[in-house]
Amino acid sequence: MAINLTGKIKLKVAAIYNSISRNRGSILYRLFYTKGFRLLYKLFCFLPLDSKKIIFASDSRTDMSGNFEFVYKQLLETQPQFKYRFMLKPGTGARKSVGEIVTLAYNLATSKFIVLDDFYPMVYPLKIRDGAELIQLWHAVGAFKTFGYSRTGLPGGPSPNSLNHRNYTRAIVSSRNVAKHYAEGFGISEDKVIATGIPRTDIFFDEIHKEKVRQDLYEKYPFLKNKKVIMFAPTFRGPGQQTAYYPTDVLDLDKLYTALGDEYIFLLKMHPFVKEYWETPDKYSDFYFDFSSYREINDLLFITDILVTDYSSVCFEFALLGKPMVFFAPDVEEYIAERDFYYNYFSFIPGPLARSDDELIHVIREERFEEERLDSFVHYFYDDLDGKSSERVVNQLIVSNCKQN
Repeated sequence: MAINLTGKIKLKVAAIYNSISRNRGSILYRLFYTKGFRLLYKLFCFLPLDSKKIIFASDSRTDMSGNFEFVYKQLLETQPQFKYRFMLKPGTGARKSVGEIVTLAYNLATSKFIVLDDFYPMVYPLKIRDGAELIQLWHAVGAFKTFGYSRTGLPGGPSPNSLNHRNYTRAIVSSRNVAKHYAEGFGISEDKVIATGIPRTDIFFDEIHKEKVRQDLYEKYPFLKNKKVIMFAPTFRGPGQQTAYYPTDVLDLDKLYTALGDEYIFLLKMHPFVKEYWETPDKYSDFYFDFSSYREINDLLFITDILVTDYSSVCFEFALLGKPMVFFAPDVEEYIAERDFYYNYFSFIPGPLARSDDELIHVIREERFEEERLDSFVHYFYDDLDGKSSERVVNQLIVSNCKQN
């Protein structure tokens, strides 16, 4: 009788599990995704904490790229004692299966180190265990436009009662000069923000790697070698991911082509949040090239001669190459009023401001790039220029926090 009863219970549990898995839009699934997940986490916290386990969790990538890649490689090369778990999804809207939710709860509860690289909503309601570390390897470099709790009370800003970000035990930055801004944005104390440098910038100090990336890109896209390369990489407009857009009417494609087409090609690298942008006419096919779907923008920086951006943090990485940039910002006053910056935008940017496509063309054709501003910019936003940020992250945030046996 006991055996039959046990079998019936297992069948019932399996039926509930399958029902939830099949109906991810159901109330039952949503309850499991929130309350069930948190309950499982609490139950799994009764299990021993595994001092050798590290989980990498992201809702913005499906592979070990970006900061994850460099920290993971450094761990594999220097710390053979660790074991790894991965929970990677392309976006916060990508649903997790019931099995993935259970596995995530188990690994979050039992891993000594939880490593994030972006916004990860499932972890924020959780109380991180004593002895565990929740480490944020934020994807941006430096500090530019305000984010997180720096925007409380502004459009798109968080509620003062939000739990987002507040449970990080450590977060990294490129310089002590920006630590206070990240502490404010994340709602954590400044002593939890460590100026290790940003792991994915290590490649900017590796000449062999940079040359290999350039040659790979030239082989795949031979047209990149024929003319000088302008890359247009603006940030999005709008309060967030779901409403993100870019105002395409600010650029006259005909005018740019006529003025610059003989000497340059123009790469379009739109922000991943932006889904609708220019459809360039076929007659410009030798000038405009859409690289928006190319995952790692840093690779493209190595073959870029001039960066045109606006309020994007890509300026921090590009500054390491010592090459010119132009800040194309026709809506700068409006953007300051709605979003604002940690610094005075007009004195902060390490290059000229262009408010129209005519001004943009003039700056490029006359080569008025104000490159003398780059050196002070780089040394303010980077404490170390040695290509060893990944090593510092591993040593200062992971190895130093391991219990000595």
